[in-house]
Amino acid sequence: MPDGMKIDLPLAENYENVAPVLVGAGVDWLDALRRDGLARYGALGLPNPRVEAWKYTNLTRMGRTKFISAVTAAQPSLDQIPAGALDIDAVKLVLVNGRLRPEFSDLDQLPDGVTAMNLAEAVAGKSPDLQGVLRAVVSGHDMPMLALNAAYLNDGVVIDVEKGRAIDTPIHLISIGVSDEEPVAFHPRNVLRVGDGAAVTVYESHIGLGGPYLSNGAMDIRIGEDALLRHRKLQNEAENGYHVATASVVLEARARYENYTLHVGGLLVRNEIHAVLSGSGADCNLYGAYAGRGNQHIDTTTFVDHAAAECTSREVYKGALDDNARGVFQGKILVRRGAQKTDGHQLNKALLLSEGAEIDSKPELEIYADDVKCSHGATAGELDEEQLFYLRARGINEAEARDLLVAAFLEDSLDVIGDEDRREAFRSIISNWLAGRSQRQED
Repeated sequence: MPDGMKIDLPLAENYENVAPVLVGAGVDWLDALRRDGLARYGALGLPNPRVEAWKYTNLTRMGRTKFISAVTAAQPSLDQIPAGALDIDAVKLVLVNGRLRPEFSDLDQLPDGVTAMNLAEAVAGKSPDLQGVLRAVVSGHDMPMLALNAAYLNDGVVIDVEKGRAIDTPIHLISIGVSDEEPVAFHPRNVLRVGDGAAVTVYESHIGLGGPYLSNGAMDIRIGEDALLRHRKLQNEAENGYHVATASVVLEARARYENYTLHVGGLLVRNEIHAVLSGSGADCNLYGAYAGRGNQHIDTTTFVDHAAAECTSREVYKGALDDNARGVFQGKILVRRGAQKTDGHQLNKALLLSEGAEIDSKPELEIYADDVKCSHGATAGELDEEQLFYLRARGINEAEARDLLVAAFLEDSLDVIGDEDRREAFRSIISNWLAGRSQRQED
């Protein structure tokens, strides 16, 4: 804790009691990183709608919740992984309240060419260059929640894929939030490094029990030259869970990043992806879908930095919002001087299924090169009445017809997932959401 600084901001009130028991406390560079994170969070404060980057997402209610730190709280006892995660054949790495749990993980089944360890092992010197990776922050603006993550840095998973390795077996990170009597907060930091010429597929499932709890996670991703990372994420937190996540991605020359994210859970969700295309010929693809109901708030914020020439980026997000749910899409493409022959595109399409649903879209382009091709767009509307009439004319009742149209709309987003079995895992999550929606309407 910085000398003389009194931290009385939300989410950091008891930091002085937590800091001495954080992993690696006493390691100079790690202590300095945490102090810097805490000082930065202290300077920025909990973000609010007066901050442009948080214009549509208000964390006031979350900030008023008196969370206890998962670092000092007792580890919850679990007999098995709860329902709600993706059902895929993959090597599992399981975190409970931000801590790696070996008894649920497949650490002894990692494919050749892949190493994985918890942050404590990595800090002990088993992961090279970790200090530089953790200190690097890829962003287009200040990020107070990432600074808070750095202040509470305690656990997570460090994954390395060897240079030139094509890994066929997917890796599945499963994060489980558990809160019983008291709200709990955890701040995992995961690191994923893909060596030059390597290829790997990594899945994430975020699920939970009870609540409220706060998962304020971060992932540092480095993709080497000519490497490929397929990154798929399911956010299916508990009904009262808060999910704030930041992925910082750096792509070297001719690297390819394929991201797909599906949001169906959580009370308030903010998912940020900050990608820097630092080498020529890099290709960044961000796709996803979100389905909200009740009073859910689902915010997708992206920043794609074209820092090198001849790079491409694609962003397409589709959402369905019911009841009083609110969706947010903020997408910014920056084309720097010298990044000629950039090709960038972003699109957000939303279905509003009730009068109380709301979508806020803010696509942006900031261009400092003259030989580029960039576009952005956003649409929002209701279900097509002609399509609805067509289905009803064939004997399908209105509720089922509406569900079929919503399913078809969201299904289109899954086309970027090439493997049918893994696409079916996401499809089943969407089907469960639709079934829950229909049950609520019947009740």
